[in-house]
Amino acid sequence: MGAWFNNLNGLDIFYLICALAGCIPLLARFALQFLGADFGDEAAMHADFESPDGGDAFDTDASLKFLSLHGLSSFFMMFGLVGYALYRQSEVGAALSLLGAAAAGLASFWVIGRLFKLMASMQHSGTINISQAVGSEGKVYTTIHPNKTGSVMVTFLGRLREYDAASADNSEIRTGTRIRVTEVSGNILVVTPIQ
Repeated sequence: MGAWFNNLNGLDIFYLICALAGCIPLLARFALQFLGADFGDEAAMHADFESPDGGDAFDTDASLKFLSLHGLSSFFMMFGLVGYALYRQSEVGAALSLLGAAAAGLASFWVIGRLFKLMASMQHSGTINISQAVGSEGKVYTTIHPNKTGSVMVTFLGRLREYDAASADNSEIRTGTRIRVTEVSGNILVVTPIQ
């Protein structure tokens, strides 16, 4: 080990430091996640900045969205490993090894960025927009009394859902009556009986 270390020059050490700087955060994060640590949504580094002109037009997300712990770690890891391999093993020279290391680091940075973009595009809030229930049909589940609400079972977006409902003309609609949603008022469906 001592002989190997004594044979390293400055560029070798630089590549190995970059590789360690990239590997250590990835290994530490992997170990902590294996032990159950929760990192939440900190894939992107966020910072608060003020617009140079004092306005609200400065968008920090656009300028720092590409930075992430994973992206930077992968860049340094690949930069160091590929640079060391090119310089020490392939003996291509300092300039070509730096160029190859930078290309490998940027490629891994780009791949990590694309993976995070792909994962972000697969996210879905799961929030239902109740206004999409207008025009849907269903049945009264709990009688709707005049000037009061009851509940209805309505099928929309491929699922049967229960909502509070009120009669469009303030009349009583008994349990089991087929209804149609005519509008939405807040979180209450306004319904009319189907004749």
